[in-house]
This record gives sequence, structure tokens and C-alpha cells, in this order.
Amino acid sequence: MNAPRNASELNIASIQMVSTPSLHENLETAARLIKAATDCGAQIAVLPEYFCLMGLKDTDKVNVRETAGSGPIQERLAAIAQENNIYLVAGTIPLEAKESNKVLNTSLVFDPLGMQIARYDKIHLFGFQTPTERYEESETISAGSQPGQFVIQLNGVEWRFGLSICYDLRFPELYRALGQVDCHIIPAAFTHTTGKDHWEILLRARAIENQCYVLASAQGGLHLNQRRTWGESMLVDPWGEILSNLPEGEGFIQGMLSKDKLKEVRSKLPALKHRKL
Repeated sequence: MNAPRNASELNIASIQMVSTPSLHENLETAARLIKAATDCGAQIAVLPEYFCLMGLKDTDKVNVRETAGSGPIQERLAAIAQENNIYLVAGTIPLEAKESNKVLNTSLVFDPLGMQIARYDKIHLFGFQTPTERYEESETISAGSQPGQFVIQLNGVEWRFGLSICYDLRFPELYRALGQVDCHIIPAAFTHTTGKDHWEILLRARAIENQCYVLASAQGGLHLNQRRTWGESMLVDPWGEILSNLPEGEGFIQGMLSKDKLKEVRSKLPALKHRKL
């Protein structure tokens, strides 16, 4: 993809993975895909939820948890951002929680110098059960409590991003609480069961109701623990149109955020100004 035509555009990439129980292997895959996206002009790259580890057991992530601000995962992510001169939204990594048997499922943002500039701990924890599937994140994850966002300046233009993670997507009040942003970034590992029915609808709804871009970075395939994730990493524009998507498997998508498009949508249908509650 070509570079932005002017300062009112921003080239953004979503990395899709099928992560394994090997931390080293996943970090190498992430590094390779981020470099490929950067080589295609990306100024921001986003990794999926659980990109660094999709364990054989839910408790595996507790064994690799890190203290905020230090640890091999965070050090490698900072180095990847610096090496590629890119803003990096690092999916989620397990950080220490107050309870020794749990982690925080945390999204960290690094700038092109490798400095951490934002953090968000997943607030809504997924719970789902059928006769053949069961997920209960609260057994190994502690919930966050504060919404997260970050602002960057590029070529004199300010870009504001909202941070949320996977199951958060089902709670529109979180996105309202984040206020007016240019783009909501959503790392995810949606199950195949729920993803096929709800994923696209929810992403497009969040874009339409908030009149902003939505970029989702997903896990997409059959993992060694036999969990199947939905994939469909996707960039949606403020009118709800899908600009780019990757159905399944490893890879990345790219697209352009446009300030002009944001202004166009918000001026012809000023729904954000019509809010009463």
C-alpha cells in the first residue's frame, strides 16, 4: 500500500495470527508480520489478543506473566516498535495481578522509540458455555476498571484512539465512555461459534454509532489446544463500510484512516451532537 497522500491520512495495519503455546515462536511471528506491514507503509500496527501465547491450558499464561514495565515480552515489543519505527498496539500480554493465580489481560502501546505510552487492562471477562465448549476468563484473569485511550501527533495532526479488547465489543457503554475518537482498536480472540454470528455485526455497529473507524486484530484459525478462533481481522470506516478484512489464517491487512472521511460522516449526520443521555 502506498504512503498517505497527505497529513490527514494515516496508514494502519492489523496483524492476524494463529498463536501457539510457544512464546518464542509467537514473538518471532509477530516481529516478521510487523516488519512486513511496515515495509508496506504502515505507521501503526496492531497485534491480536493472546498473540504471545495461546496455551494448552488456561493457566499457562499465569506462568509467563510479567511485572508492568519489565520482562522479556515487553522488552521484545519495545525493540520491535523501535526497529520498525512504528507505533505498536501490542495485542494483549499477561501482567501480574493482585491474586497470585491470575493475570491482567493487558494491551500496551509503544511509540517508535520503544517507549510505552498507554496501557489498558481488559474490563469485561468472557464467559460462555455450551455442551461442547466452555470459557471462563474470570478463573485466570482479573478484570481491569479503567477505560484506555491514547493520542499521537504525526505531521502536525492529532489522532485519538480508543482501546478495548475482544469481549468488550459487546458493551457499547464502554465506547461511549471513551468519548469521540478517530479509531477504536480492538485486539481479539473471538471463538468461531460466536464470531460467525456476531463479530462483523458488532464491529460495524460500534463504527456506525460512534462515527469513527474500527480496527480489529484477531486470532484466526485452529490452535494446538483445539480452540478455533474466528479471524476476520477487519477495518471498518465511520459509515460502517468494511475497507479490508482477512477471513482466516496468518497475515495482515492495511487501510487508510482519513480525517476528511471522519468530517464528512459527522457533518452530514451529526448524530454525536444529537445525543441526549
